[in-house]
Amino acid sequence: MQTIDLRGRTLSTAEMLAAVPRATAARAEALATATAIVEDVRVRGEEALREQAERFDHVGGHAIRVPREHIDEALAGVDPRVRAALEAAIDRVRQGSAAQVPAPRVTEIGPGARIVQRWQPVGRVGVYIPGGKAPLASSVVMNVVPAQVAGVGSIALASPPQSGEDGRIHPTILAAAGLLGVDEVYAIGGAGAIGALAYGVEAIGLEPVDVISGPGNNYVASAKRAVAGVVGTDSEAGATEILIVADAEADPRLIAMDLISQAEHDEQASAVLVTDSAELADRVAVEVANAAATTRHSVRVQTALDGPQSAIVLVDDRAAAVAFSNAYAPEHLELHLEDAEEAAASFTSAGAVFVGDQTPVSLGDYMAGSNHVLPTGGQARYASGLGSYTFLRPQQVISYDRDALARARDGVVALADAEVLPAHGEAVEARFTAAPEPAAAAGA
Repeated sequence: MQTIDLRGRTLSTAEMLAAVPRATAARAEALATATAIVEDVRVRGEEALREQAERFDHVGGHAIRVPREHIDEALAGVDPRVRAALEAAIDRVRQGSAAQVPAPRVTEIGPGARIVQRWQPVGRVGVYIPGGKAPLASSVVMNVVPAQVAGVGSIALASPPQSGEDGRIHPTILAAAGLLGVDEVYAIGGAGAIGALAYGVEAIGLEPVDVISGPGNNYVASAKRAVAGVVGTDSEAGATEILIVADAEADPRLIAMDLISQAEHDEQASAVLVTDSAELADRVAVEVANAAATTRHSVRVQTALDGPQSAIVLVDDRAAAVAFSNAYAPEHLELHLEDAEEAAASFTSAGAVFVGDQTPVSLGDYMAGSNHVLPTGGQARYASGLGSYTFLRPQQVISYDRDALARARDGVVALADAEVLPAHGEAVEARFTAAPEPAAAAGA
């Protein structure tokens, strides 16, 4: 990992972001390809999906709509330890998601005038689950559970067909779907899956959805951009990110292991340590080099750690560390600080904040009860992670009686006249004036 020394410098937000640039080139190049794939699915439906499966997944002749028996077989064959872990994760994420559903609230504007604020679930959701470098069964939990808690009545799940599974979806992903009661499942991968969920494919019985959620590679993220406006999407999530803020008392071995845990996701993953301790920085660099060489996905990890998007950043003090972190707005933020609980309030821009050295990102990926689908690429400055609220539409229900309308009458008319929209005012006045006599018929 490179070390970037920002000590003794006063940097703007733009300068701090330029110090550790994110990996964006591949994602930019993916947009044109993903858009073409989505359009092909929109126009040619199943034929396009089968051609894409042969081209990208090296699968042909498979069942695109997954038969129920495939789900049952996967569920029956899942490792008992994995099943128990999935069931525990489902329970924990249900608890965490329940807090994200607001209760209806009634606001009394005045006598006879009220507004009910309610949150309506969308009717249908499409969930995409990758199956390439890692079969993300945990992401089935993270996407489906919040939608179910929100009250969504129809959920379709898509995941790539696997050449090593005779064109079936990875069995652990199918098992997770089965545990959650999701039986509308499609063996479709990548950008084509996003297009199919957005536009529907009549030949395989796939109806369009209202919202698409779920992680994926650059092509999946770009496909979400291509269908924006046709459906709602959770986010255009890119490669995973971890930023750790640590002080001199932090454990360098734990920091190294946490950096590596996210670097193993993808060659474009970002792993960043920010510290005001040069000694800790040196010790972490040694620990990272040793552990990265022996981990299972060492080549992938080393590529991510050697990239310009990963670094050990030296700063002058805690205030500079806070400023850097809030400017960077990481997907995952870990605080390895002696006063982590108190310090957490200062770190305002992150997809999720993991407080203390006993709360690693890996916990959040699986069993914390929080959601692991989080904003990347700095989107945490203005966007949140996936939650039940992703599948809810805030809606106001307005109810006025005649007396309440009378009290607002003059204001409506005055503003309508000021905006030269007199029919607006006339619509209110009509409720307080008699209807005009009908004109006499000609020749009467």
